[in-house]
Amino acid sequence: MAHKLSLHALNRVLASLDAPRNGQALYALLSAFCLAGLMLASAESALAKGDSTWGVIWVAAGLVLAFLGVNTTGLLLMDQARGRPVRDLVDAFYDSLRVAPRVLLCVAAVLSAGLLVLGVLLGLLWAVKLPWIGAPLFAVLVPIGVILLGVIAFGIALLVGPLTGPSLWAGQTVKSTLRLLWQQWRYGPLEAAGLMAAVFLVTGLVSAAVSFVVLSGGRVMAFLMVWAVGIDVPAQQLMAGLFGYGLRSLGAAGAPVAATPLGMAALVGGGVVFAVALVLPTLVYLRACCAVFLALQDAVSEDAAL
Repeated sequence: MAHKLSLHALNRVLASLDAPRNGQALYALLSAFCLAGLMLASAESALAKGDSTWGVIWVAAGLVLAFLGVNTTGLLLMDQARGRPVRDLVDAFYDSLRVAPRVLLCVAAVLSAGLLVLGVLLGLLWAVKLPWIGAPLFAVLVPIGVILLGVIAFGIALLVGPLTGPSLWAGQTVKSTLRLLWQQWRYGPLEAAGLMAAVFLVTGLVSAAVSFVVLSGGRVMAFLMVWAVGIDVPAQQLMAGLFGYGLRSLGAAGAPVAATPLGMAALVGGGVVFAVALVLPTLVYLRACCAVFLALQDAVSEDAAL
């Protein structure tokens, strides 16, 4: 039967705004993003030199590091969401090494099921070529295929993505996590969708606030740097750093570039601001996903007790 969610569940989602107070989680995610960005920059440099082997290695290393960083951060945020003492950062990292294969296994299981459905659908579409059954079969497959693929996309976006990690971060097994996803998709997808809409709203508001701070501060800093102080660095170069762009991107766009120590420092400093601005909304989103999982888990427990 459908799970009934109270206002307490929504309050849990709104409470995710306190995620930046979790200093260890903030440090873990910021470090992971910065190191992953450095590795991706190294990959870009290697590919530019024609060294595809090292380029692939750096890309793979960056993705693995980002994945482990998100899992480490998720474990720390789950402790916070459950009202428990936040574990040590080193312990969280070692725990993420244990949890990461489970996350991949759950995702692989869900994708395998989705690919199986897609394979059946492709087989039926191939049968449309048969002259004696083609048109009637196609008339039936079009609405069924659209609805089926839409439901699968809905489940992946609002259930699998947001709930798989938090379930495993809370100590659930792969089997219990898959069972939770199936039960929630079968009995309570709209309740999960409502909570995830609140998650996206909160994350969007945080992103908007962070963007306003970065843009307004960047404009004023560019004015002070170029016109007030007289530092010979194009204002556009500082603003590009705030959005994660480098010298190569600016050169390709035909923007003015100052390849001087001060110009490089402006890009590096802007890159640091970009990393922090990216981390804060991600931190709130992960914390909110933990809150959604706990709310749905409580709803399932209450339904089982009735």
